[in-house]
Amino acid sequence: MSGLRKIYYCSIVFLFAVHGLYAQTGQQFTATGQITAEVIPVFTVSETSQLSFGKFSPGHQGGELILTPRGSISVLGTVWQGGGLHNPACFFITGSEDAAFSVSLPAVPVIITHESGSRTMEVRDWKSVPAEGAGTGMLQNGFKEVFVGATLKVGTLIDNPAGRYRGSYNITFDFN
Repeated sequence: MSGLRKIYYCSIVFLFAVHGLYAQTGQQFTATGQITAEVIPVFTVSETSQLSFGKFSPGHQGGELILTPRGSISVLGTVWQGGGLHNPACFFITGSEDAAFSVSLPAVPVIITHESGSRTMEVRDWKSVPAEGAGTGMLQNGFKEVFVGATLKVGTLIDNPAGRYRGSYNITFDFN
């Protein structure tokens, strides 16, 4: 075989070999990737204790009952504190461990109404522990109790006759 023919055949063999290399590098491979997502617990709030100013008598001039979030009560004016229990409201909050939250209390006075529907008293100056404000609460171990107190403005015995007074209010928990 002539030298030119050998070069030709060698060139063709070389081209097929090089083409085979390119053909092998153009192969496709499929890999499997992983996906994760985590659903966190839903935040829940429940009232475990209602705000109660207990039993009292307004006296001839009325006054105020001041109930702190820690449960102490003080009386101003001619209000006479009678028997019965008084207690702050308590809200039990659950959710993600160490999540921060904010408490928003009523910004305006709340009216409670005599069971006959004719007389009212005003609840104002709301306080809470933890305090109202952005990010003031923390769910330690996934839960927290929030205590709420307020001041009850009481009129005279004519303004506020004997009987039960009831009402409701909104407290907002914002999870940060």
